[in-house]
Amino acid sequence: MMLQISRLFFCKQIIPKPLGVQCRNLHKKSIDVTWEKPDIGWTKLNYDGSCKCKTGKSSIGGIFRNHNAEFLLGYAESIGNSNSMIAEFAALRRGLELVLENGWNDILLEGDSKSLVDIIARKKPVKCVEVQKHVTHINSMMPEIRNCILTHIYREGNRAANKFAQMGHNLKNPQIWRDIPRNEVLRCIVLQDARGKTFLRRR
Repeated sequence: MMLQISRLFFCKQIIPKPLGVQCRNLHKKSIDVTWEKPDIGWTKLNYDGSCKCKTGKSSIGGIFRNHNAEFLLGYAESIGNSNSMIAEFAALRRGLELVLENGWNDILLEGDSKSLVDIIARKKPVKCVEVQKHVTHINSMMPEIRNCILTHIYREGNRAANKFAQMGHNLKNPQIWRDIPRNEVLRCIVLQDARGKTFLRRR
């Protein structure tokens, strides 16, 4: 028996590394990710922040849709040098400002930063002063909304918000789009989301 174990160990050792990686990946579970419409009468905000690693230049973006998955409003802007975490909070903060400006009362907030959700929803403490400023503003605005729910979604389900955030890098001034997104790629993403396109995410 000991001989058999030794031989098995030896065989495992000589497996080429790329093959070993492929074998391990076969055992990883995959999940389906789909953007979902909010309930009737609700408005959904998907927000995102973007930061270019080499330069630190950051931007934000977000998109509002109704229960029919119809585009209501999109926003994007450059926020100068920052980091990805601050950009995420800035994107949510700007989105909440637009919620209050437009008088929406039942709001579902959705982003792909799990850390942000933990900090806001679970009151997780933060050390960064800039992040704390955003947290304070966000916490002051959310109670002004009649119903406000904050949730996390994987990046595959947050593509439209990510596209707006990417557009923000090229803007000199903050911009808002109403009724229809002006970017062809973005219109395609919105349509795919409305139709319930599913993406496979490997954990």
